Amino acid sequence: MRKRLKEVIVVEGRDDTTRLQEVFDVDTIETNGSAVNEQTLQRIAKALERRGVIVFTDPDFPGDRIRARINERVPGCKQAYLPRADAKDKRGKIGVEHASPQAIERALSAVYETEEQQEAEVTRDMILAADLIGGPAASKRRKRLGQVLAIGEPNAKQLVKRVASIRITKQEWEDALRQIEEEQD
Repeated sequence: MRKRLKEVIVVEGRDDTTRLQEVFDVDTIETNGSAVNEQTLQRIAKALERRGVIVFTDPDFPGDRIRARINERVPGCKQAYLPRADAKDKRGKIGVEHASPQAIERALSAVYETEEQQEAEVTRDMILAADLIGGPAASKRRKRLGQVLAIGEPNAKQLVKRVASIRITKQEWEDALRQIEEEQD
């Protein structure tokens, strides 16, 4: 028997819905691409009010753009991130529909609530000090950090915003950095 999810999951398309329903008993709202229309945003807002919403878009540029538009227009949605490596098919295409059931379960078990107006524990200076912006290995370290914290694979600008909006604590940050350092040894 599949586990029932309380929240409505926002995905990009029909194939994503099909894949999620293979894993969970779940209701979805499909954005049908990156041009999220007003009607879809209103459905998301109503679902948020009544059941809660988890935004679960593809780990690529269009997926990030859809997520940003939804979060801008319908604040308060929860966020689930799928690592790019878990969302690739054999041809290199990226999407939620290509993820394994285990990867989907991991992503939806590590859901974050976002809030834009709060004091961040992890500062931009801490991110810079951790060699996550601008250095030769910054991209690789950001990718691994995103995997450890289950926040996707943000670029430098997204990382600053994401750790603030999902309220990564200083302890979580330090633990993740320690794990990355230990792996490099």
